[in-house]
Amino acid sequence: MIDNPFIGLAGNIGVGKTTFTEIAAEKLGWFPYFESVDDNPYLGDFYGDMSRWSFNLQVYFLHKRFKSHYEMSMSNGGVIQDRTIYEDVEIFARNLHEMKFMDDRDWDNYRDLFGIMTSYLRKPDLIVYLKASTDTLLTRIKSRSRDYEKTIDPEYLHTLNVAYNKWISNIQDIPVLIVETDGFNIFEDEKELDSIIDELQKKLA
Repeated sequence: MIDNPFIGLAGNIGVGKTTFTEIAAEKLGWFPYFESVDDNPYLGDFYGDMSRWSFNLQVYFLHKRFKSHYEMSMSNGGVIQDRTIYEDVEIFARNLHEMKFMDDRDWDNYRDLFGIMTSYLRKPDLIVYLKASTDTLLTRIKSRSRDYEKTIDPEYLHTLNVAYNKWISNIQDIPVLIVETDGFNIFEDEKELDSIIDELQKKLA
């Protein structure tokens, strides 16, 4: 297997990235890096007024993700990241721009900043994409009862899913492992989870 592997976990809101990151890190002895969500000062405002807060939110995420990505690149051991920096521009910022929640000026500014920052970063050895239907995502989001997620528009989740599938199908410079999670309970289906982790290790061999 690759020395000091760097795994990026990708997937829509509510798909189970954090839980998968925790379990995979424990089973494989890797260090986990988590998305800055609960302490994000913009999320509540963003879900209340996407047009006003989209640029602020995306710059905050980019700043946090760049810091984590750089630290992982310097690591002497295996690492797994809960959401990649590439999703920031390819999924969330791009989708906000296409939905007219981010204007052309902010989108161009954000994209240029992203390009400069990521040019200094090591690419992941593997991206694991956790995939789920919009209905599954809504069920999982409802079950975790985060206040700032109560107003998430199902159409917004659906457009993110479309963007994810398009992005994943076009990745050429990083290996990808797609994991279908509809009907897969990460807390209960240990056999399926072990099978996924075995496949992950084979991809790194």
